[in-house]
Amino acid sequence: MAAPLARHVVRDLAAEHGACLRPVQLRRTEIDTGFIEQVLIPCGHTLASVCPSCAERARILRAAQCREGWHLDREPVIDPDPATQDQRALVTDRAETQEGRDLLASEGLDTTELDDQISELDEAITDSGLRGRVLPARPRRHRSTRRRQDAAPLPRRTVNPRTVGKTYTAPDGKTFRPSLFITLTCPSYGRVGEDGAPADPDTYDYTRAARDALHFAALFDRFIQNLRRFTGYDLQYFAAIEPQRRLAPHVHLAVRGTISRQELREVIAATYHQVWWPSTETVKYDGAHVPLWDEHTSTFLDPDTGEVLPTWDQALDAIGDQDEPLHVARFGARFDAQGVLAGSKDASRCIGYLTKYLTKHLGDCHQAATDGQAAHAARLADALRYEPCSPTCANWLRYGIQPRNARPGLRPGACKGKAHRREYLGYAGRRVLVSRKWSGKTLADHRADRRTWLTSTLGLPATDPARYSWEPVKPGDPDHMPNGQRLLHVVADRIQWQTALEQARRRAAEADLPATGSAA
Repeated sequence: MAAPLARHVVRDLAAEHGACLRPVQLRRTEIDTGFIEQVLIPCGHTLASVCPSCAERARILRAAQCREGWHLDREPVIDPDPATQDQRALVTDRAETQEGRDLLASEGLDTTELDDQISELDEAITDSGLRGRVLPARPRRHRSTRRRQDAAPLPRRTVNPRTVGKTYTAPDGKTFRPSLFITLTCPSYGRVGEDGAPADPDTYDYTRAARDALHFAALFDRFIQNLRRFTGYDLQYFAAIEPQRRLAPHVHLAVRGTISRQELREVIAATYHQVWWPSTETVKYDGAHVPLWDEHTSTFLDPDTGEVLPTWDQALDAIGDQDEPLHVARFGARFDAQGVLAGSKDASRCIGYLTKYLTKHLGDCHQAATDGQAAHAARLADALRYEPCSPTCANWLRYGIQPRNARPGLRPGACKGKAHRREYLGYAGRRVLVSRKWSGKTLADHRADRRTWLTSTLGLPATDPARYSWEPVKPGDPDHMPNGQRLLHVVADRIQWQTALEQARRRAAEADLPATGSAA
């Protein structure tokens, strides 16, 4: 039993050499010659518990993205490619179809056929390579924009398209352009100990903690909007979401440019997010007493009276002007802001801090080491179980409301949304939030830059993607390789790549030696 298992040694070797533990097998066919070969590509998973090698590569890529955009001294150039003739033709067809559909709707006629045609055109427009949608999926509801009386005033300025921060000049004439590293937290829900567990669990506000976590992404988006309006320029940021020891989310931001702490304090005090959802104060259905699905009307009915439950839109229409929002999310008054210079040790330290937990689930960042911490996590999970996470959440049935896009099989307390799972701690949004003009590149562009550097260092020619067609190799195919065989291939390939890269670096260093020696 003390002898190591061979397959475990293979996995350890793969992890040691940075190879993917779950390589995906593809069949690549050269279109001109018909030559077929098997290609193994990394799975690309971002969790270290699933594939540590791919997760580490993803973390390094995020760190490079953060570093490249944090201290830019020039405006990033973002020029979209012009639309092709086929794309323009699709949008033209979409416009003509929309006009015909609206004309029929104004006359009270059936628009089913044109609605189906519009859906097909929208799908074709997306497949053609255009970003976004011609029209939103559903019209937005508009609430009063009047600020709350309990919120601090927020001065607004016209937002300048500038994205680069201010340049400062020292008395000796040296110029520098500092940036900021900011940390924002949630407010207090009750006193907690050093381990993050509540001092008095009975008075800890778990309901508010759960709702703040569910709507944390929307609150952060509102903060960025207010910050841009307050500072008067198109502020750019790289943000990462992490949990505190008390399991409440907080956000670290790398912000291009500088803002005074007093200004940050004013913006934080003036920032809030109102959740205009139906009330959840009264529980109407619980346990086995739940609404019933009617197949004939495709609606949920009251199990006692047979009445149709109000739909999501009807429940929103019932919210009057005098009603209060379901929840108002705010940041805590405590925050941290540090000035950071480009190329300094602080910059590297902050980038490492931003990407520290990206390879873990939120719930795995802080392991429960005491009974109090475990009980705290369990109470938070219980609070999140019946808290509605979205308009489509099955928990709305608990409060007598049909969720949006209702379907059979929905049960309160059994919503499959990520926010209800323990490993997400109520936050189901993206872990990394990056503004569009941060570095002028997408994550795919940064990945392509690394690939180009590697191929140029090794002296490999660039490949034309149009030369090949790709298809996945399924388990039933005769050329399918089991995972163990794939691992053996990727270990051998990884060792060859690392050897070739070391030789290329050695040749480059030897080529620089004469120049370095003469300069000395």
